[in-house]
Amino acid sequence: MLETRSLTKSFGAVHVTRAVSLKLERGERRVILGPNGAGKTTLFNLLVGELTPDSGSVHLAGEDVTALTVPRRARRGLSRSYQKNTLFDGLTVEENLALAAAVNTGHATRLWSDSLSRPEIRETLAEVAHQVNLMPYLHARVSEISYGVRRQLEVGVALATRPLVLLMDEPTSGVGPEMSKGFHELLNNLPRDLTLLIIEHDMDLAFDVADTITVLNYGEVVFDGLPDAARGSKLLKDIYLGSWEDA
Repeated sequence: MLETRSLTKSFGAVHVTRAVSLKLERGERRVILGPNGAGKTTLFNLLVGELTPDSGSVHLAGEDVTALTVPRRARRGLSRSYQKNTLFDGLTVEENLALAAAVNTGHATRLWSDSLSRPEIRETLAEVAHQVNLMPYLHARVSEISYGVRRQLEVGVALATRPLVLLMDEPTSGVGPEMSKGFHELLNNLPRDLTLLIIEHDMDLAFDVADTITVLNYGEVVFDGLPDAARGSKLLKDIYLGSWEDA
């Protein structure tokens, strides 16, 4: 469903990704781990088209999308949530979800009231709100909700575009233990045909949701395999300077 072939990017003399090759099957849930500066976010920027690789290619559902812009990749089913909130604070939760759904259905350029009332948009909005536990907050302005709920909304906005592949950059960043536990449940309850690629620092979440784990270090893939193999990897323990026995 999503594949990179020898994806390479440098900034001057600094090699940020080095011939990264990954292949995600439909419905796979893969977590990317790595220390700060490993190239994880740069890899995401290359996948969605925010950066252009020096060499290598990106393929989505069998199509080479390396030359496509961010919006064109999004229309083909590649969506992303970010470490930092990218929401419309002056709109309600419902309106943020509806706007994302309207963009996906091609109605975003019409009158706002018309877009919000369209049956297909209302259907998507309600389905996504249930999936990410946002029903109690639909009529609240984004500026009024907690940081944790904003993180849920970020995921909801991405889902409202009906992606084939969803990239999530540290979805539990900045949330407390209880909210982190809620994200475990949220991710596990997403449709199994949705392909997920997640950057995560929370080892509990990583091992809970991952079908596959990939580890980057200095821009290179140094591990790619099953969670059980990752738990026992001496290389991974050395990279993180600690034991994963309690992960």
